[in-house]
Amino acid sequence: MEFEHRISVLGSTGSIGTQTLEIAREYKGISIEAMSAHSNIDLLEKQAREFTPKLVCVTDEEKAKDLKIKLADTDIKVVAGKDGLDEAATADGAKTVVTAVVGISGLEPTIEAIKAKKNIALANKETLVTGGHIVMNLAKENGVSILPVDSEHSAIFQSLQGCRDRKEIKNILLTASGGPFFGKKRGEVENITPAAALNHPNWNMGAKVTIDSSTLVNKGLEVIEAKWLFGTENIKVLVHRQSVVHSMVEFTDNSVIAQMGAPDMRLPIQYALTYPNRLPMKNNELDLLKYGALTFEEPDTDTFFALRLAFEALRNGGIKPTVFNSADEAAVDLFLKGKISYLEISEAVARAMSTVKNIENPTVSDIFETDRLSREIVYGLKGRA
Repeated sequence: MEFEHRISVLGSTGSIGTQTLEIAREYKGISIEAMSAHSNIDLLEKQAREFTPKLVCVTDEEKAKDLKIKLADTDIKVVAGKDGLDEAATADGAKTVVTAVVGISGLEPTIEAIKAKKNIALANKETLVTGGHIVMNLAKENGVSILPVDSEHSAIFQSLQGCRDRKEIKNILLTASGGPFFGKKRGEVENITPAAALNHPNWNMGAKVTIDSSTLVNKGLEVIEAKWLFGTENIKVLVHRQSVVHSMVEFTDNSVIAQMGAPDMRLPIQYALTYPNRLPMKNNELDLLKYGALTFEEPDTDTFFALRLAFEALRNGGIKPTVFNSADEAAVDLFLKGKISYLEISEAVARAMSTVKNIENPTVSDIFETDRLSREIVYGLKGRA
């Protein structure tokens, strides 16, 4: 099948970014107009030479100077910092921007891309968690699509094909793997090390997302993100250890539609880039005979109480989801540096959420100020490394 699509990839050296480029490598009709990385200029140089974008951005400004020298023999423009990231997000020629940068830094370039009338293949949870009310309204005003890349949200999106009225949704059923510590109680996870928490049973992800998966923070972020993507707060979480059913939608007539597939992030990435078409994909076949049984269980929100905090943030709305997200980013950083224990990650998030006063309809500047304040609260608990 012939297919042409011009894209920009923000965060091209990360897990989602590199898999996006795998798909572009497979389908030559996908061309890369711009790409960005934070500091991994060795990989970014290789990617730039292979895919020949018009522009590359390095948000670490010193590293950008080095890359400019490395690429001096090419016609590729090298830009730097926040302004450079915005330039990559709005690059001429790109129809879709894959937003795969990590953290709240993805919010502003996504806003700029939408203003430039780019469709968004969204792999950055923080964009909607912190600024969903801004981003979704902007997308509607500019007539652009927000296409989910997370496997769970892609599954919901796929399950909703044919649903003519979102009022027909009774519940969104988000599945969770349960992480490496499923079934353990608080006393059993008190002394968990970063190395153990980084050992995910089913998915290969970056360090931050892997830790968040183990604490169920990641699922909490997905709950908040789902509210904005699909226009409902009727969301339930089910632990599904096999990671075969990626999520489900329950409709008002009690019918449930699920999307299933092998645990392979290339599938949701490709679907976001090729929608409404489906293109062939190699080496991701789902053999249900290998599984025997598919199980579903309630999450343990006593041991993994961050998920409970996420639902609290969802109910309160306003600035609280930003506090939840930013406090967790700081707490995970401290945990990976050995400065706080595993359970203290969620305790730090709870402390920040109870400390920061809510703002009902936050502006972008409110969001970034709250991000700063939430991190300051968490780092103040143990001291920043």
